[in-house]
Amino acid sequence: MTIRFECVGTVAILTIDRQSVHNAIDSETSQALIEAWIRFRDADELRVAILTGAGERAFCAGADLRGVGDFYRKLTSAERLRRAALTPGLGGITRNLVIDKPILAAVNGYCLAGGLEVALACDLRLASENATFGLPEVTRGIVPGAGGTQRLPRLIGPERALDLILTGRRIDAREAERLGLVTRVVPLADLRDEALSLAQSIAENAPLAVRAAKAAVWHGLDLPLEEGLRLEQLLAEPVRQSEDAQEGPRAFLEKRKPEFQGR
Repeated sequence: MTIRFECVGTVAILTIDRQSVHNAIDSETSQALIEAWIRFRDADELRVAILTGAGERAFCAGADLRGVGDFYRKLTSAERLRRAALTPGLGGITRNLVIDKPILAAVNGYCLAGGLEVALACDLRLASENATFGLPEVTRGIVPGAGGTQRLPRLIGPERALDLILTGRRIDAREAERLGLVTRVVPLADLRDEALSLAQSIAENAPLAVRAAKAAVWHGLDLPLEEGLRLEQLLAEPVRQSEDAQEGPRAFLEKRKPEFQGR
């Protein structure tokens, strides 16, 4: 089994487990991740997911070039383009698979090439002190093709992104934190607990509100401010009519913890 799926309360933990190849993703692993993401997406009781890599050496070193490379070499350019337009990308969440629930990446060790692109497709990223980040594709004669050229500039700005993309250089966890690539850096021994604590703090909130807020942020980034404000209201108004929106203020007035049901 290349993907482990664990539930801790309302949090799902997905672990890429191919330690012998630094948790690189081959076709089988990518398909297993797609199935795991769909399982998370469709489970009403699960509210937040954490993605991480098995062991201490790697989150994910990208696509397994031996397996994935052989597969894509069998396709023509037209077939590859059609496949990219219609099927989920590397690791599932990089393209054509929408997950409206929050996803955290707990990055331990190598987070390179497609591995970084998968992490970029998550909503938040925590890194261990031994984490290493990079998009080395141009050093191998290819281009980041799982969202790296699009998500990284949106996250840290085009010039900083180009510095990493065009040189293919690697950066450590502290530089990634300074650039805004990761939310925080923690000791390796604390990474799982920190990620789980953050995920649980999100999962305690009203799930409809959390999903609407996530959608408002990501979809609003590409809109002019006025259109973004309209989008915000379109997403917020149905949430205001929910049972959870009544439970929140009621619990506050009664000085107790709210019991959100996601409806």
